[in-house]
Amino acid sequence: MAAHGRSTLRDLFDDSPTPHIAHPPRTHHRHFYVATDGSYRRDGDAGGLGVVIEARDGTRVARLSLPDSAPDNNVAEYRALHLGLDVLAARAPADARVGVLVDHDALAAAVNAEVLAGAGGDAGWRPSGRKPVPPGSEVHWRGIRARIAGFDELRAARIDGRENPAHPLANAPGEYAHVNRRADRCVIPEPLDGDAVAVADAREARAHAESTAAERARETDPQYPPPSRFEGRASD
Repeated sequence: MAAHGRSTLRDLFDDSPTPHIAHPPRTHHRHFYVATDGSYRRDGDAGGLGVVIEARDGTRVARLSLPDSAPDNNVAEYRALHLGLDVLAARAPADARVGVLVDHDALAAAVNAEVLAGAGGDAGWRPSGRKPVPPGSEVHWRGIRARIAGFDELRAARIDGRENPAHPLANAPGEYAHVNRRADRCVIPEPLDGDAVAVADAREARAHAESTAAERARETDPQYPPPSRFEGRASD
């Protein structure tokens, strides 16, 4: 339910950390917000996938609550986000700015690292020397990456599972099956202030570049040796 004309998802996104990416006020400029969650049951019972999508004014675009039998919780989380982005892509214009909300730390970090490493970005953000996603999630990660590239801009926020509106949909798909019978909407997002956003984009890019340069200079400057692993311990 929207509060004071603002969507619940927008409020959650604005108040949550976005791993790897600074969270300046311009991140409030999203056209759509998608919250997803996946559940896994060790006892052999089917888990589920939950998706909630809203426009920035609080208009509900879609809700889904589907049973699913994932091999583990990590795969369930990746499947849920893949599903949510597929549903949004079918109902939103390609130039949409998207805010993703998940309660899975590694997934939020992987999404934002992919954003930073995308077109015109720094490929060094992508993990090297190990699989960037949990085993069994590779196909879903390829789908997620394709959707990230298909939107004008996307970033992910990590929210508390207790506040994730997709959580009950994923954990009790039998109880929420009725939401799947409601017609999804194709929503034309309200326009954003392009000039203000462009200025904020340039300001954030400059700040990020300066911060990165300072960190690299510090790493290579012999005046700043790496901290000792014993630093901060009380003496024996």
